[in-house]
Amino acid sequence: MKPAHRKQARVLALQALYSYLMSGNDMQQVELAIATSNDMSKVDMEYFQAILKGVADDPQAIDAAYKAYLGRLPEELDPIEKSIMRLATFELLHRLDTPFKVVINEAIELAKTFGAEESHKFINGALDKAVKTLRKDERR
Repeated sequence: MKPAHRKQARVLALQALYSYLMSGNDMQQVELAIATSNDMSKVDMEYFQAILKGVADDPQAIDAAYKAYLGRLPEELDPIEKSIMRLATFELLHRLDTPFKVVINEAIELAKTFGAEESHKFINGALDKAVKTLRKDERR
């Protein structure tokens, strides 16, 4: 799969995770809404679905995995920041086929595009700390 297709999968997954967080709707409904309102021909669908399923199956475990690296409680995160942290943490934990530097870079880009003005710095700092534990076996 092309890197651009995976990048688009992350963008749409972020939108779905945000919608899921804000609406409280079932993830399958959110996924269907995203899939039917976007051109999915240039999306890595396996990656998109894996992120959504992985986060929806146990959001508390994902939150617990990054909580220690925030400097504040996950409940205090802006919904976009929380969605980005969940997406990136899922990738760090479960998508070892994606190098951690790519995960962090993509999360920063998502924060620059969708987050508040300085949220990319916060995301970068938290993930940089988290990766030392979550990907401790991967060379830096």
